[in-house]
Amino acid sequence: MKFDLHTHHARCGHAHGHIRDYIAAAVGNGLSCIGISDHTPFFAEKEDHPAPEASMATSEFPAYVREVLELKREFAGQIEVLLGVEADFIPGSVDVYRKVLNDYSLDYIIGSVHDFAGVSLYDAEHWERLTEAGKLELKNSYYDYISRSAETGLFDILGHVDALNRYFPGYSNLYTEAAERTLRTIAAHDVAIEINSSDDLWVPGPDLLERAFYYGVKVTFGSDAHEPARVGEHFEAVARQLYDIGYREWAVFKKRKRIMLPLER
Repeated sequence: MKFDLHTHHARCGHAHGHIRDYIAAAVGNGLSCIGISDHTPFFAEKEDHPAPEASMATSEFPAYVREVLELKREFAGQIEVLLGVEADFIPGSVDVYRKVLNDYSLDYIIGSVHDFAGVSLYDAEHWERLTEAGKLELKNSYYDYISRSAETGLFDILGHVDALNRYFPGYSNLYTEAAERTLRTIAAHDVAIEINSSDDLWVPGPDLLERAFYYGVKVTFGSDAHEPARVGEHFEAVARQLYDIGYREWAVFKKRKRIMLPLER
């Protein structure tokens, strides 16, 4: 079964195309299941749309849910459409997000860290200004945020774990025990991690995935597509990599319940 649980669309302000376009692309690419998982609004902010280039407005969220559910009915028999979201892990705001999201019949919630310890995931300039000790400290802070996101119980999937490897040069060369502690925490709280193929450098990479397999961490797949043409991208290659590591199953989600599917090389 070919699936993709991580896709975006124009509402978030930095993706192209409408939800229908992503579903049509999934059908054309032979997927059996597509999850629509656009960025949630910043529910804890008083302003309706504080970050138009990062997420949808709070007032737009009900329309997003309605549209996905309408398209789910329309495409029934062609492809299974799942209703998901990608929510930022923001310490201090978790209960606000939990209260809002629990009011909707979601299939899954992806929890992602985009900002941590006052630093953006994409702030390579900040990284470059740090000493080696400072870089290690920042890497430890990042893993601390990932661990804390797993502990919330809010998220079914952790999104693009180790994405700093894409943006922070030399990140992968800094060894830290925090990675092992984080994987143990993820396993203990039974949260899945996605293999995110939105960049040629998939994350997590094979080294971390081997350790994840050792600890029994469940995995799933998401292209993180921000344009329809990239839906399902690298699915088969990711499956082969996971199989070679030792995985024989991976997860999809329906109504917040995990379903394990056989993984074939």
